[in-house]
Amino acid sequence: MKITSEACVVSGIKSLAINTQEIEYQGQGTLIKITRGGICGSDLHYYQHGKVGAYAVKAPMVLGHEVIGEVIASDDPTLGKGRTVAINPSKPCHVCKYCLGGDENQCVKMRFFGSAMYFPHIDGGFTQYKIVDSAQCIPFDPIVDGRIMVFAEPLAVAIHAVNQAGDITGKRVFISGVGPIGSLVVAVAKAKGAAEIVTADPSERCRQLSLTLGADKSFAADALEWTDYQADKGFFDIAFEASGHPSSLGRCLDVTRAKGSIVLVGMGGAIPEFPLMTVIAKELRLTGTFRFTGEFRTAVEWLEQHIIDPLPLLSAEYAQTDFIQAMEFAGNKAVASKVQIVF
Repeated sequence: MKITSEACVVSGIKSLAINTQEIEYQGQGTLIKITRGGICGSDLHYYQHGKVGAYAVKAPMVLGHEVIGEVIASDDPTLGKGRTVAINPSKPCHVCKYCLGGDENQCVKMRFFGSAMYFPHIDGGFTQYKIVDSAQCIPFDPIVDGRIMVFAEPLAVAIHAVNQAGDITGKRVFISGVGPIGSLVVAVAKAKGAAEIVTADPSERCRQLSLTLGADKSFAADALEWTDYQADKGFFDIAFEASGHPSSLGRCLDVTRAKGSIVLVGMGGAIPEFPLMTVIAKELRLTGTFRFTGEFRTAVEWLEQHIIDPLPLLSAEYAQTDFIQAMEFAGNKAVASKVQIVF
């Protein structure tokens, strides 16, 4: 079966196009008709900077890893034609030591949608049709609004981050940086029983969204109120640093109590003068978090069960033909949280 598919591709800095590709399905895996996708920060980095970290775009690459769709054909009999599915963008090797140990997110040969890590690049899901490994397809009830289910991937990231902190029931939680991921961390922490959630962000719009998603209080990043939380070696049991900015990490170190935990969510660069003595003296636990494992399926289930409503984060929807306008709007953080593309 041969299908012509129009895909949203990036080929360098501020270089976007709708390219036509031919897909041939030969019965292996699952052929999906993509219906909707969410623009992520990494998509914006490829567009604005032509790279993510050290991985630069060297050839046209299909963007997108937050996608859902409908099954056209599959080698899995449980994935019948027309089945609505959320697509896990992770494709681990299943044979390395991390995969065998259940830590697939650390796979040494991970092939993740829309990544320039390898060459040829790994195309993403912003395309009308895509063939995926059938194991990447997580069915969901078609009654669920597609606008909601597109949040499965970023919600999985947030659930994994909160899981890294251990049991947060009854804990006082601080979240620094409440863009889309930070705000979803708020919602997950609330759902998992945090006693109090306080957030910080320079943006009033983001602070208000964090309150909508479950925060009890939210302050500007430079607010004087932080001095109250620094007394007696800190106030919060757990802090999530979700901005990647050095000053944000410093704030987390200041307001987390002795023997508390800090989970590093934000993708930041090197910190030249890291306050190591604070970590040592307060006996803090620093934990990284990266993507997700089984949390993707959990995210789909939570969205189906309406445990979390992510729609306050949806800022706009664009048709696939308006891909460039969608990326430009998504890049304006003064007005945009999450932007979705309809295929």
